[in-house]
Amino acid sequence: MQIYVSADAGRNGDGTKQRPFRHIQDAALCARPGDEVIVAPGIYREYVDPACAGTPEKRITYRSEVPRKAVITGAEPVKCWENTEGTVWKASIPNALFGTYNPYQTEIFGDWYFAAEPLHTGEVYLNGKSMYETMTLEGVLHPQVYQSSWDPDFTVYKWYTQQDPDRDCTVIYANFHGIDPNEACVEINVRENCFYPSKEGIGYITLSGFTVRQAATQWAPPTAYQEGMIGPHWSKGWIIEDCEVSESKCSGISLGKYLQPNNDNKWYRHYLKDGTQTERDAICQAQNEGWSKETIGSHIIRRCDIHDCGQTGIVGHLGGVFSLIEDNHIHHINNKQDLAGAEIGGIKMHAAIDVTIRRNRFDHCTRGLWLDWQAQGTRVTANLFHDNTPPDGCVIANRLSSGEDIFVEVSHGPTLIDHNLLLSDAACRLCTQGLAFVHNLIAGSFTMVGQGVENRGERFPTPRYTPYHVPHGTQVAGFMTILHGDARFYNNIFVQKPVRSLLKEYAIATGQDRLDFLNDICGTKPYDGYPTGEEYFGSFVKPYEGQCRDPYYDHLPVYTGGNLYFNGAQPCSSETDAVTDTEHTVHLALKEKDGKIFLDTDLYTFVDRRCGRITTETLGEAFEPEQRFENPDGTDIFFDRDYFDEQHDFRALCGPFANADECSRPLFQEPG
Repeated sequence: MQIYVSADAGRNGDGTKQRPFRHIQDAALCARPGDEVIVAPGIYREYVDPACAGTPEKRITYRSEVPRKAVITGAEPVKCWENTEGTVWKASIPNALFGTYNPYQTEIFGDWYFAAEPLHTGEVYLNGKSMYETMTLEGVLHPQVYQSSWDPDFTVYKWYTQQDPDRDCTVIYANFHGIDPNEACVEINVRENCFYPSKEGIGYITLSGFTVRQAATQWAPPTAYQEGMIGPHWSKGWIIEDCEVSESKCSGISLGKYLQPNNDNKWYRHYLKDGTQTERDAICQAQNEGWSKETIGSHIIRRCDIHDCGQTGIVGHLGGVFSLIEDNHIHHINNKQDLAGAEIGGIKMHAAIDVTIRRNRFDHCTRGLWLDWQAQGTRVTANLFHDNTPPDGCVIANRLSSGEDIFVEVSHGPTLIDHNLLLSDAACRLCTQGLAFVHNLIAGSFTMVGQGVENRGERFPTPRYTPYHVPHGTQVAGFMTILHGDARFYNNIFVQKPVRSLLKEYAIATGQDRLDFLNDICGTKPYDGYPTGEEYFGSFVKPYEGQCRDPYYDHLPVYTGGNLYFNGAQPCSSETDAVTDTEHTVHLALKEKDGKIFLDTDLYTFVDRRCGRITTETLGEAFEPEQRFENPDGTDIFFDRDYFDEQHDFRALCGPFANADECSRPLFQEPG
């Protein structure tokens, strides 16, 4: 059955084409498996709470009749502004508007949230762009530029909120700098979610072609109920496609954890168990309560434009397993830098078990992709990463805001990163093991190699024991610390970019200007001194009483082959077959033309190295989980298709392209 919705309907109807509903929620209450909800262009200021799940054979589909023209927003317009002084205006909003959730009384909080100011989940939008909250009225009257923002000029557009208990109102002061807010489009977010089931288990939903924006979402760490503007809320089989998702206070799309009342921000609330321990508890509890491939995950997010969210574009822990994230543009995430903590990125996922992330573009995010814990069977392939470190002129706020394309943290793998373009100043932060880099073009450095896996104890060792799982399943197979290494680098091209003074000076000022901290040398150089496979496995003998057990806690081996280095990029000490070109200086840049992005380079004038085809057999298995670098169904991977899905020759060219001519092709097709 088709159910029709139109915001322009004269009065609420019965969902027929002749008499459509006026609200999407009316359709969501009556939609049943196999139904399609068709939504006409318009602005829908409502929270959509799907009441019924679809089935694998009969999905429930919510479709914008005209792509991107049906807008679901968590915001309401404000036209009651009164000028108070100069360019500062005041609005008083009755608290009845907010119902049971007032974003201007709700502070952002949670595990691993480290922002300096106690910001609210509320937001003020000027012509669709979020302004900057300040903690005092003085900060509105005399606004100062916030230099850590990626857009410092706009940071003087400040707002401040307080409660008026006598009138039961929320009062907002805002500095619009000469703009009349009653004439401009000024909105405030009033709803926590836009399209998000309140109940668990509402699976097999398709959300297609909507614009979704401006929700007052809460911080979403892995040890809490993880919400987003959109999300499946602990279910299976959602498809989110062809949507524009923007301006969530915290997270745009959540594939995250359900509510565990006994373990919901437990570290933040009580400080008795370390956050790492509460996360281990959350994982085991989820397994005991039914977390499995049969019940959770297997979602698809595709062809979406996800941007301008405060914490993440996509967030998830446990709930995103076995999912596919493809052909999305994820950009301008956490650029305000008013939110801070260890849960920020274009995508931030824990337990990305058998998740495939392919053909996406990540740019202008604090970091592009953060895979934290249990990146087991995760494949990151044919993505374009660029400009995921702070721009010049920005003041780097903290140790996590320096940014990089990919951060893999305390995971045992196997984590496969192949055929990507990693073009930011820092390509990867690698506090992890169980990695394979195959056929990438890498222009940035590897940072934090060998670091970042302790819990910052001063008197006692504080290693982080993290889980690994049975292959292609959610069952926990064991826990272990990170020994580092167990990394493979085959057929990559490394091109050293000029080192920007912003990043170099920050590394020096913070005492992190070292090969194993904020290294700025492109290449595998940070793995100097790591053993080869032969050296590592040759150190073990049959144990006997009193034998030193140090080999069990040494760095794991590093495997290399077929890599090519330009512009001063450097191989690690054990890389015996590296080809380092010291004769030519390679030009490497991105250019946009007619809405398309191209690689502007002479690199392939000098690339002629061909190497043997890499396969699952070449890569072997990740050490701790004893799982091969293979497809989710357990079959072998043959790296015979390049960035553009073109066939590699049997003797494959180094890097992400099968042939030099492909450099002239657009690197990414914008969604929508």
